[in-house]
Amino acid sequence: MIARFPDVISRGEHLFPGRIRVFRRQCAALVVCRMIFPIVIGLQLSTSINAADKVSRELGFTLQAQKQFLRLPPGFGLAACSAVAVNKKGEIYLFHRGPRPILCFDSDGKFLRAWGDELIKTAHGLRVDRDDNVWVTDVGSSRVYKFDSNGKPLLSLGTGVAGTGNDQFDEPTDIAFGPKDEVYISDGYGNSRVMKFNQEGTYISSWGTPGVEKGQFHLPHSIIVDGDGRVLVGDRENNRIQVFDGDGKWQATWKGFAPYGMAIDGDGRLFVADSRAGQVLLLDDHGKVKKRWGRQGEGVGQFQSPHMLAFDADGNLFVAEVDGKRLQKFTRKLTKP
Repeated sequence: MIARFPDVISRGEHLFPGRIRVFRRQCAALVVCRMIFPIVIGLQLSTSINAADKVSRELGFTLQAQKQFLRLPPGFGLAACSAVAVNKKGEIYLFHRGPRPILCFDSDGKFLRAWGDELIKTAHGLRVDRDDNVWVTDVGSSRVYKFDSNGKPLLSLGTGVAGTGNDQFDEPTDIAFGPKDEVYISDGYGNSRVMKFNQEGTYISSWGTPGVEKGQFHLPHSIIVDGDGRVLVGDRENNRIQVFDGDGKWQATWKGFAPYGMAIDGDGRLFVADSRAGQVLLLDDHGKVKKRWGRQGEGVGQFQSPHMLAFDADGNLFVAEVDGKRLQKFTRKLTKP
């Protein structure tokens, strides 16, 4: 018959009294740790949840993920989703890397129209200007296109050949619009610069070179203009946002995240899609992270490479995922003070 464990310890005390005493103390410590560990984890989780709730109360709202709301027609599917924007009518434009790359839906997710097969090679950035024109960057052809809201081509920038000229791009990534209808383009993967044009596509100026210093970039991946007319550039591989005036003069650098995409809500708050973290971040006025949404995963409210994002007029958030091949909607919900 096999001896019971306590009997073995008891017999061992006669042979190895010192070692058995140490063993008993270790066992007692292990029992205490097993009792305390869940309590500590629970307290940490509770503290984290309470802090998040406090921020939501301060903001006056939170963002709640919805289940899939897009209604695609038969035969339609989504590939890697790279960008999203919403026009004044509440129509949602989704840019993806598959057939019919520019898809348009109404505010309830009903499909309306699609276009782009004859022009777009590889989808990347998409923005809607104040006149509801749709601008896109095509990293496959190194071009930027402007369409009306129904898909009629209005303007094409770039020669179709990657280059460093004032009429060329090298895989441009995103578009932003200034207060006087200036058009800023982050010429990202190849040239590490920002280019400035007018609405007719006439070149005005540019700034930026490869590097890590002020005014230098390592893949300017996203760009947006805030309510003060400042140009915010998501310097992705340098893990920072650089802030410039409208003429490219450096003003500030905000570090600590990978700014794949940026969007500003109706109240002027800056949100960032950090694809490496698998999260959406809310930044304060000094570029510090104030709140986070999501984590890596396939579930609702989780992310697989969140790439770019946008808000509608009601404050609902839309996030395009490259690896997730989907568009997620986060509904704005008011919170009690």
